[in-house]
Order: sequence, then C-alpha cells, then structure tokens
Amino acid sequence: MIAPAIHMAGSLHAGERCLIEAFELTLPAGRWSALLGPSGVGKTSLLRLIAALPCAARLDGRIAAQDSAAMAPRVAMMAQDDQLLPWAGALDNVTICARLRGERPQPERAAALLADVGLAGHETRKPSHLSAGQRQRVALARTIYEDRAIVLLDEPFSALDAMTRHAMQDLAAGLLTGRTVILITHDPAEAIRLADSAWIVTRAGIAPCPLPPTAPPRAPEAATTLTAQAALLHRMRLQLAPEAA
Repeated sequence: MIAPAIHMAGSLHAGERCLIEAFELTLPAGRWSALLGPSGVGKTSLLRLIAALPCAARLDGRIAAQDSAAMAPRVAMMAQDDQLLPWAGALDNVTICARLRGERPQPERAAALLADVGLAGHETRKPSHLSAGQRQRVALARTIYEDRAIVLLDEPFSALDAMTRHAMQDLAAGLLTGRTVILITHDPAEAIRLADSAWIVTRAGIAPCPLPPTAPPRAPEAATTLTAQAALLHRMRLQLAPEAA
C-alpha cells in the first residue's frame, strides 16, 4: 500500500462564484491533515474532487498524488451523513462496498471492526434501530474496512458524545496509521488532537496553522494541546472576521 502526498493548487468555484481564491498546498504522505473553515467555503468539495466524485464546484487547477498514480482507486471517504442502507444490518453495511465490487466479504473482520467501535452484538441491527452516533460508528467501521491508502473524513465524529468522540478519535488514529488522512472539522480541539498538519480554509485562500510538537493523538488535557487549541481558535476568528463583515 502506497500512501502518497497530495498536491492541490488553483482556485475553487461554484458557478460564477469564487469559493476559494488562489491556493497551493501539499498534504503530507502517511499523515493526518486537517482542514478547518466556515460552512460553504468548499472543504467538502475539495474532498469530493480528490475522490473523483460528482461535485457542484470546479477546480481551476490541479489535484494529484505526488507519486503520479491515480488517486480514486486508493480512496475511502466517510461523508457527513452516514449513508447507510436502511434495509441492511450493521455488518452488511460495513461490507457493502466490497460486495458491490463483486468481492467476497469478510464478515469476521467486519464484526471485529464493529466491536472496535463499540457495536459488538449490533451486527444485524438496521439503521432505524441505531442512534445517530451508532450509525456514525458503523460508517467509520465501513471506511476502515475498505483499507485504502487515502482516507477522507468529513466531520466523522460530529454526532458522537464527548467521551465516545475521544474514544473513536483514538481508535481511528491507531487503525489509520500510515494512511494519508484528510480530516474536515469545525472543531479546533479535534484538529489539534489528531492532525500532523492543519490549514484554515477561507475565501481568501488556504493558510497553514502551527501545531504542538508532540505526536497525535494528543492528550486533550495537556497544557500544550490546550494552548494550541486556544491559539488556533483565536487565529480562526481573526481570519474569518473579514468574511463575516
């Protein structure tokens, strides 16, 4: 498995409207990168373009893996909503992508991932019998099951309570070690805790953010984590203030 760096450059548009002006950045290989910014600025569009999915926005520029190989076959994406099949149980939802590709599912591995995300015994439960947080955990298990080199996470922990969120962050950080992970989040604390690199996305461009020198996942109560979180929140307020004016 080759987890490549991803280079993005250009400007992002929705029709005649510019979402992000000229930008250029490289998301490091085999590391977690976080993108923060206001809703509607184009963060999800960037993920969809990386995954070669239909997208209302267009990039006047280029997105490419630095090893020059195609990215789409190496991508797994977890969207903002769980996108579970309502008629299928949790285990079948975890393996659905493999089955659609004509591959033989691995139920034992899927069941182990469900246990990892705290859903042992829920294998046959349909989405209507799961809470929003449980459905999101099934979606996380499905994403990890895909075993891809590039993993795109769009607000993956937003429906979870604080304790479960921390547990799932730790789990994802461990299971996705060595992958090129791109995390969209509105939460500075989440970005500080999980990311090796972070950027603030605004209409004016994409700007890098400093992170603590310690390796993620960082302890949420550590002084360096809390200080960096406060600094990032302050920086986001400053950079987003002109857009709100």
